[in-house]
Amino acid sequence: MRKLADNEVLSMTTLLDMEKDALVVARAMQKVISDEELKKQAEAGILAAQGRIKGLQQFINENQVAEIKEVN
Repeated sequence: MRKLADNEVLSMTTLLDMEKDALVVARAMQKVISDEELKKQAEAGILAAQGRIKGLQQFINENQVAEIKEVN
């Protein structure tokens, strides 16, 4: 795969941050929902967000977008 441009890496980083923040909010909101049907929809949204985050992480790892170094 070609090396990603700096703006592409920045966009991916921003997207990952946004997904993470949305997941945190969704988990917090799920705790205050009392309607069972709405709670199920919130859970589905949480699972979808987790899937998107895992997909982004997998893309980053497989394409070596971020250089990972071992700490000594």
